[in-house]
Amino acid sequence: MSRTSDHDVALTRRIIGAAIEVHRELGPGLLESIYEEALIAEIRSRGMRVESQVRVPVSYKGLLLDGCYCIDLVVENAVVVELKATGRLLPVHEAQLLTYLRLLDHDVGLLINFNVVTLRDGIRRRVR
Repeated sequence: MSRTSDHDVALTRRIIGAAIEVHRELGPGLLESIYEEALIAEIRSRGMRVESQVRVPVSYKGLLLDGCYCIDLVVENAVVVELKATGRLLPVHEAQLLTYLRLLDHDVGLLINFNVVTLRDGIRRRVR
């Protein structure tokens, strides 16, 4: 059963709007890091809080491992955003997003691939 709310839906729409604006300005073909920086600026300009490169530790049987996950963006401490600039999204990208949602105990995530002609074709919204 989904725990998403109207607030989550409205928030993801605002994030997608910001991503569309970035894509409209920059187009496809750049590095993921460029899109990330531009999207952070656009999200903040729209009055939303965003954290970037959020490190999430991983434990194994109670032992904290040296490695950790690094999540691209977390918006309003509610929506996980994983960015890509690749030829096509793969099932492993969606699995990565779902893992991040589980680790942060968040319900909603966006997987956004900027390397497409029309950004709407590169957006996947997932609910845990």
